[in-house]
Amino acid sequence: MKLFVQIPCLNEEETLPDVLATIPRSIPGVDEIEILVVDDGSTDNTVEVARRLGVRHFVRHTRNMGLARSFRDGVDYALRHGADVVVNTDGDNQYPQERIGDLVLPVVLGNADIVIADRQTATIAHFSPLKKLLQQAGSAVVNFAAGTDLPDAASGFRAYSRAALLRLNVVTQFSYCMETIIQAGHKRLRIASLPVTTNPKTRESRLFTSMWQHIAKSAQAISRSYVMFKPHTVFVTLGLLFALGAALPFGRYALLLATGTAGQHLQSIVLGATSLVGALLSFALLVLADLQRTNRVLLEETLERLKEVQYGTTAGPALPGAPQNGRPSGGNLPGPVDRSAGPARPVGPGLADVPASVQ
Repeated sequence: MKLFVQIPCLNEEETLPDVLATIPRSIPGVDEIEILVVDDGSTDNTVEVARRLGVRHFVRHTRNMGLARSFRDGVDYALRHGADVVVNTDGDNQYPQERIGDLVLPVVLGNADIVIADRQTATIAHFSPLKKLLQQAGSAVVNFAAGTDLPDAASGFRAYSRAALLRLNVVTQFSYCMETIIQAGHKRLRIASLPVTTNPKTRESRLFTSMWQHIAKSAQAISRSYVMFKPHTVFVTLGLLFALGAALPFGRYALLLATGTAGQHLQSIVLGATSLVGALLSFALLVLADLQRTNRVLLEETLERLKEVQYGTTAGPALPGAPQNGRPSGGNLPGPVDRSAGPARPVGPGLADVPASVQ
């Protein structure tokens, strides 16, 4: 069992040493622990600090690409290097890395596909009452959209099984947190929650400039994902509302006509006709959305098979001379760094900083 702990970083040279120092050295049921730093366009010494502390796995972006892209690229790297479980934490040290063992335990035991840490936001001192309320409301909306019952849907401290990552596809550009829950809920993946206590705040969030921007972008991601998986609910509801909006003015017009009330009552005809067009468009969009949903399901199944071919059911040796157990050898905890593999070179447009021998 191989665990990758991935740490998205944007200018985290001050807090990264604390994060690395608190990652467990051994976990029951886990044979190897690897650390992956995802540098999302840092302009400070984040990478140098990580190298000095013994980290050997890097994914690097030449400019800031956002949390969702960092998560996606980190998962791709981890799966290519034989990860059975991937834990996502943060470079600002807000999460208690010493709880990683508890986080991965349900996945290791096969009792869950995804485990999400519950930050118990109602008890976080630096959260304002409004922010606590919005966090609870956001989790309720996500749970409604996903059919889940999670206390903290926005938490980024998570453990994913290899099988779950093969089935999830992150398409948003903002944050993967809400989208992956909605996908996992509709794909019937098993999701567990683990209560944790967060560390003291070290800095303001760099994911968004204001709380309202976060709300707007999260709402956009949730609504897109919900329409993707529940087009019938959305468009049937819209169609019925528009149909009701057409029935009322048409009924008024019929009543006025029957009672002989003077006037042409054009406003009722116009409003009714407009609402009727809206209803017809909603039902037409439902047909198109249903066809697209069928297409998406087939494409996702094809993509899952491609991932299985690309990453393998069990990962192949990533380095020459790796043991014949189907997984790369070597740990990745802070300590002496083996630079015998030679200089690193990027893979693709500004992505990974990987030894040339593994390409």
